[in-house]
Amino acid sequence: MEDQSKRLNKYIGETGYCSRREADELIANGRVTVNGKVPEMGTKVTPQDEVRIDGKLIRDNSEKLIYLAFNKPVGIECTTNLEVRNNIIDYINYPIRIFPIGRLDKASEGLIFLTNDGDIVNKILRARNNHEKEYIVTVDKPISERFIKRMSDGIPILGTVTRKCHVEVVSKFVFKIILTQGLNRQIRRMCEYLDYEVKALKRVRIINIHLDVPLGRYRELTPPEITQLQQLIEPSSKTQEASFEERPKTKPAKSAEKPFRKTEDRSSKPRFSEKPKQEKPEQKSASPVRKAEFIKPTDPRYRKKGDY
Repeated sequence: MEDQSKRLNKYIGETGYCSRREADELIANGRVTVNGKVPEMGTKVTPQDEVRIDGKLIRDNSEKLIYLAFNKPVGIECTTNLEVRNNIIDYINYPIRIFPIGRLDKASEGLIFLTNDGDIVNKILRARNNHEKEYIVTVDKPISERFIKRMSDGIPILGTVTRKCHVEVVSKFVFKIILTQGLNRQIRRMCEYLDYEVKALKRVRIINIHLDVPLGRYRELTPPEITQLQQLIEPSSKTQEASFEERPKTKPAKSAEKPFRKTEDRSSKPRFSEKPKQEKPEQKSASPVRKAEFIKPTDPRYRKKGDY
């Protein structure tokens, strides 16, 4: 049976109440209780445990899981910090605690998920899972073929090169791009690198959910949508891990070839080394001729010092 326990700070962080670091501070200050007792740092909890902060239950296990698709307007900040002006939580004013999955720049608009299900967050946000996000982007100059190709092949930003992606022209100043990673202000930085300025950016799809609500409105995901979404995000990490496992398999295959080639070389070396062995007897037979021979002074071949 799968172990459902997790560290308390992670559990609190996944509820959207605060970050893990802030949760550590709450725990250290004795403001957190687990089943009525003040826990120690590193304590693990399960979904069946009752976790409270300042006496308030942070997650009701009987509470219905909420999944919202929200069309965020420009100017709204994707943060749960209620002290930030125009934060997304105050804007939506949902009756129970929810938090955004990921973020969308303040200057951008479009689709973003909100939920009270902390388990789904990491599955969607994990970059290696290659989840697609589709955007419609308007720029300040006519779009060229070179621009589309460069954007598709990858742009060097933030100390890395962006993954190859699908980019296509929509109109003279508008293009569509589908990303599988989420670097900070990625599309804007990519365009800026090619000397283009983004005038408008709108996210229209996340994985299987398309934007279909008016600006500033939200709707709950339907049960079929949630089921399909769960199916799409669940095997993704396993598939990716499997692909990582395939890489080592190819390396041994290559390394296995090297010894094989070396074996062939070794088998061929004796053939070449046999020649010197055959030549050695010939050298020995000729060696007596080359040995120094004593010459008497009366011999015509005898030379005195100075006759050379």
